[in-house]
Parts: sequence; structure tokens; C-alpha cells
Amino acid sequence: MWYPHTVTVAAASEPLTTAEARTQTRWDTSANDAALDIYIASARAHVEAYCGTPLVSRTVTVKCDGFDDFAAFPVVPLQSVSSVSYVDAAGATQTLSTDVYEVRSDGLTASLVLKYGQSWPSIRDGSRITVTAVVGYSAVPDDIKHALLLLVAQGDMERETEQRGAHALLSNHRVGVI
Repeated sequence: MWYPHTVTVAAASEPLTTAEARTQTRWDTSANDAALDIYIASARAHVEAYCGTPLVSRTVTVKCDGFDDFAAFPVVPLQSVSSVSYVDAAGATQTLSTDVYEVRSDGLTASLVLKYGQSWPSIRDGSRITVTAVVGYSAVPDDIKHALLLLVAQGDMERETEQRGAHALLSNHRVGVI
């Protein structure tokens, strides 16, 4: 079983530039760029929660109970794996050699598989395996960028009159119904 991932190195940029958002909203000056930056960040957060994928590259750590969990990596798109660490049967923390496994990443599916002739090491009962990886798109697909631009424009057009947009953004953070 995989556990929720932790972002260890945040995304260095947003999937849209302020200039792209300014063009979409037809603002001619930079006077409202701070508001546009908020629209961009909230649109990205909404799309990431809706799609269940990070849009821009970031480094994450994610833990699982066993090597059989590697058949389906939980955070995609997966760009690369930096390290795989585990606690061996004797209780010592080990880093798994890249000679043992390979990363297979095909868009929104990814796995770590054994290389030919290799086997997974034994791990201590009750311990977890930790994978550090770079996830997110190296280039955000055009249709996702278009959706982001639509959300930014909607946020601008309805910024003072519309509650549905706010409710849609807040739905990413709901735990239960009141």
C-alpha cells in the first residue's frame, strides 16, 4: 500500500506565465499581475486536485509497505527516481542500487520493475520503503494549459459575483459535509 506523498522540493514555476494570463484576460498592463498570479496558482491547484496529478515538476517522497507495490507508482507523470531506501532484515537502512530496478513511465502510468536476473531484497517486517522521485509534466500538455487559461479568465470575469468558482476551488479541501 502506498501512503500520501510529501513534496520535498516544490515546483519552481507555474504552468502558465503571467503574460499568458494577461493575454487571456485581455489586460493591457501589469497593474493586476498580482491578482493574475493568484488566479494561476489557484487554477493549477484546482486542476491538480481534479486530475490527481502534479502539473509542474517537483520532487516528492512516497512510502509503501513492500516491493510488490512498485507495480503501480502512485504519483504520475513520473520523470525519474532519485533513490529507493528500505530497512533491511537486520534493521539497517539501505539504498537500493539502480542495477536492481528500472523505471517504466508511460504518461499517466508508471512502475518500478526488476531488471533481468535481479530480485528484491528482504525488508524488516513493519518497515516502509521510501522512494524519492521527480514527478509532474516536463511540458504541460496544451489542452491542460487551455483549461488553466479558461479557469483564469473565469476567475477574472466572475471575481465579485460568482460563488460556484469559489466552491469548486474549496471542494479540493473538503473533508466532510456539514
